[in-house]
Amino acid sequence: MAYRIVSLLPSATEIVCALGARAELVGVSHECDHPDDVSGLPVLTRAKFRKGSSSAAIDQAVRDVVGEALAVYDVDTERLGALAPDVIVTQDLCDVCAVSIHDVRAAVARLAHRDAIEVVSLSPTGLEDILADIERTGVALGRAADGTRVVADARQRIEEVRRRAHAAATRPSVLSIEWLEPVMIGGMWMPELITLAGGTPLVTQPRDHAPTLPLAELEKLDPDVVLIKPCGFPLDESLRELEVLSRVLPWSRWKAVANDNVFLADGNAYFNRSGPRLVESLEILAACLHPDEFTDHHERYAHAVRRVRADLAVEPWA
Repeated sequence: MAYRIVSLLPSATEIVCALGARAELVGVSHECDHPDDVSGLPVLTRAKFRKGSSSAAIDQAVRDVVGEALAVYDVDTERLGALAPDVIVTQDLCDVCAVSIHDVRAAVARLAHRDAIEVVSLSPTGLEDILADIERTGVALGRAADGTRVVADARQRIEEVRRRAHAAATRPSVLSIEWLEPVMIGGMWMPELITLAGGTPLVTQPRDHAPTLPLAELEKLDPDVVLIKPCGFPLDESLRELEVLSRVLPWSRWKAVANDNVFLADGNAYFNRSGPRLVESLEILAACLHPDEFTDHHERYAHAVRRVRADLAVEPWA
């Protein structure tokens, strides 16, 4: 049976495509951009803040919207109804990251064929949740075998990274930063990825929500490696935020800065999407922490990472 599928979350779109159901996708969110061929599909959501602003401006805009008790995103109910989906894949983890499950359900309730629609809501906070969501989505789309295949491949690659990282001589301390103004530390699955990649995570534990740290708290840390990957920011947008680093971080104090172990990564494609490319994110992280042991991944992902020097100059990763 072929389904008419709507995805309202970038990672869900990637899951649907990884399961082999790209041809069944009939609509996506405004942020769904991978694989490349989903860009021509009907867009069903929009943000109430301007994309392309600085991290500080986006943070303030979202706070303003939330402060007015408004949803951060709109759903195009009329277009959704015209597409007549059988399955909608969405999320109920973060109302700031994507359209909320409450707004999705409200939109579905206004559709004539609402009783025929299955809503698959993803809410991962850890790596195992993400793998389970892939399998669960596979079942919902009649592609259970594909879900099993995708997860088995992911587990194999995860284990390969873990095995090689375990053999490394060091376990550097790692601070992952997922927003710059204010500074937010990577939580959820990030501590797990750091540990698997052969590092020691700072500040957060697995499944923690991302905390915001003021400069005074950041000054108490001295990480060996800093990974900066602002959520939703492609690499070119993050590069425009370089001048922020010396202002919001204890830049002159950290040994990671002195040793040129600060990395800026594509936070739109990697790390922040709870889908298949989280395995690629793990491979990137392993190459940041142990470049000699992971030269293959270092070369493979050179397009997605830059090294930031103490003087804020940027170097190619490879």
